[in-house]
Amino acid sequence: MPNPQPPRAVFAMDPVHLPLLFPPPLLARLKQASDLDPGFVVRDFADPAAAETLARAEVLITGWGCPSLDAGVLTAAPRLRTVLHAAGSVRSLVGEALWERGITVSSAVTGNALPVAEYTLAMILLAGKDTFTHRERFRATHAYPTDAETAHTGNVGRRIGIIGASRVGRRLLELLRPFDFTLLLHDPYVSPATAAALGAELLSLEDLLRNSDIVSLHAPDIPETYRMLDAGRLALIRDGGVLINTSRGALVDPDALTDELVSGRLHAVLDVTEPEPLPTGSPLYRLPNVFLTPHIAGSLGNELERLGRIVVEELERLVAGLPPAHQVRHSDLARVA
Repeated sequence: MPNPQPPRAVFAMDPVHLPLLFPPPLLARLKQASDLDPGFVVRDFADPAAAETLARAEVLITGWGCPSLDAGVLTAAPRLRTVLHAAGSVRSLVGEALWERGITVSSAVTGNALPVAEYTLAMILLAGKDTFTHRERFRATHAYPTDAETAHTGNVGRRIGIIGASRVGRRLLELLRPFDFTLLLHDPYVSPATAAALGAELLSLEDLLRNSDIVSLHAPDIPETYRMLDAGRLALIRDGGVLINTSRGALVDPDALTDELVSGRLHAVLDVTEPEPLPTGSPLYRLPNVFLTPHIAGSLGNELERLGRIVVEELERLVAGLPPAHQVRHSDLARVA
């Protein structure tokens, strides 16, 4: 049954994000559902000014810039029972001590997946039209392309390989379904029947790379995926193929990828790299076959409000005695971002 007393909630994040995450209407809903001081934001749990507030906190509303919730923090917050994360991954935020305490964790990762999928859809369509090559040629020559130069341009029948049926991967498959594409999927946790329900054919990683015109990475950054696209696997992608990475740079061997791109054999759309950002002397900044963006696929600007809305809805569910809709479980962390 609903809690008769609103829970004591505390913001813990870089306060610069608050206005976009929680504009006035959402902030009003937070204040209605909880005992919250909207002007108090914890950035450093060791700050003496935070001690009294932390001791009374039942709910932490966290976001980018929140320090790790280690054993010391949990000792200082004996009443804490829920963490609502207004961002994506909680991997660097929560540790074993939190799970041992049985604290409920919810994340707005589902909301953050939407703009990543939308960005990727846009890049797949642009890459299929060979937009980036034509733009570079047009800038240099001011001439319209010949029939020979557009012979391999177009999105009809393109084979799109999705690596990872993550939240982003699944949303992207949904967005791709209306187009005239053949959809391929690799994910070791997905069955052929599930892949078919998602509109894709399930393949091994090697077969997906061999058979795709455009490959898009949506796997988590876990030990099993570190450098999963090494030199040997990158070599399986057809000449002129496109690699899109909006996941994590660590999934691709950076030296092997640079070699392929410098040679001109492959094209790439890279929103994430390793390291991040790239060194100023990296050739990837200058290559005409590389479209490089500064980690913008995830929630930015007005998209942050969607993350805040998820947190508000989770808090309202908590107050109503309902389970969270976006709970993160300890067992999930071994295979999610």
